[in-house]
Amino acid sequence: MFKEMRRIEKQLPMDKVEEILNKGEYGMLSTMGENGYPYGVPVNYVYMKDSIYIHGAVEGHKIDNINFNPKTSFCVVNYSEVIPNKFSTHYESVIVFGRAEVIEGEEKELALEGFIHKYSKEFLEPGKKYISGSKNRTKIIKMKIEHMTGKKGS
Repeated sequence: MFKEMRRIEKQLPMDKVEEILNKGEYGMLSTMGENGYPYGVPVNYVYMKDSIYIHGAVEGHKIDNINFNPKTSFCVVNYSEVIPNKFSTHYESVIVFGRAEVIEGEEKELALEGFIHKYSKEFLEPGKKYISGSKNRTKIIKMKIEHMTGKKGS
């Protein structure tokens, strides 16, 4: 169902792929809209339990598109350096394919805590209070990973 990487010699091992996903600050979520156009949006995320978790508003373009078609892709570029004299770029990236859904309940709370641990680990207690007061004003999208690859350039 998913194409093999054309430049297989550039493929990263799965432990490096997971390292990139864990370290990345943001990724690009791509969805498909009812109008037939793709929609890519940069988002903060958490990688855990073989899934990508994304937070966002309770309504909007992302949610509408996921309700229309749950198939999504997600890309993280961990490192990039243009090498002008070589007409090339050094980079490490990961692309993920999966199906997205809005989650609720305990899994939503665990994902929200994952965001606090990743982005605000020095503020765990205030973060937990923040979650308690704002969890009803946010949606958590879970992208269950079906396929992922990493690539290293130059």
